[in-house]
Amino acid sequence: METIFSFLSRRVDDCSSLLCVGLDPHPNDLPAPTAEAAREFCLRIIKATAAYAAAFKPNAAFFEMYGPEGWAALRDVIGAVKAESERRGSMIPVILDAKRGDIASTAEAYAKSAFESLGVHAITLNPYLGRDSIEPFLSYKEKGVFLLCKTSNPGAADLQDLPVSPSGTPLYEHVAHLAQGWNSGNNIGLVVGATQPAALERVRAAAHDLWFLVPGVGAQGGDLETALRLGLRSDRRGVLVNISRGISRAENPALAAAELRDQVLHIMDGMYSKKV
Repeated sequence: METIFSFLSRRVDDCSSLLCVGLDPHPNDLPAPTAEAAREFCLRIIKATAAYAAAFKPNAAFFEMYGPEGWAALRDVIGAVKAESERRGSMIPVILDAKRGDIASTAEAYAKSAFESLGVHAITLNPYLGRDSIEPFLSYKEKGVFLLCKTSNPGAADLQDLPVSPSGTPLYEHVAHLAQGWNSGNNIGLVVGATQPAALERVRAAAHDLWFLVPGVGAQGGDLETALRLGLRSDRRGVLVNISRGISRAENPALAAAELRDQVLHIMDGMYSKKV
């Protein structure tokens, strides 16, 4: 059965890219704090970068803040990615950055909102309510989830680094092991920040099959080459490098995306040529 990750793998082949373009219309980056301005901001980025994007990741918060008009703008943004996909003959997945997490009955409503109402292909989730809180999302077999595992923010260690076994296994690594075991439908990935290289290496060892959504490169201080070296699987897949401000705030977003795509390819060529 087709799943989000089989679609994603084809898109990676089509565009020769592991770049996930974050769509974060910060009010400070807009000419006015309105839903329409957020919409236009994202449409401009989509048009400029679609050739280089393996996926797009709109951040729900920057649309929700405008109420009903914001939700309408978010739908338009998702629709614009679909239109670009159809124009190019290659489906570009949309990952909704919403970080949902609630009991199963509420999760069902969140899943319906994301996958049926908005029509996204994947969503970020907080897994700390346990498996039953993500199962409503997994029932959509062609859709997918990225579970928060080791996030890129400075306060991540407050909870995610807590030991949960006598051997000192940190909570984030336990989440990675759980996700690997839960992934019977090939529709679970993990969010693993590039700002914590040692954690990234441990998570890859624990979740050897999963795709990682990797924020934190660039503006937050994560190193691209290190993230690829520690995060990629042996098949040269498994990492989506999320870049938001490094593209949206560039003088030429298309050129920035192209250069980032090419930088990833250059790093990968160097990595894998050494293994031959």
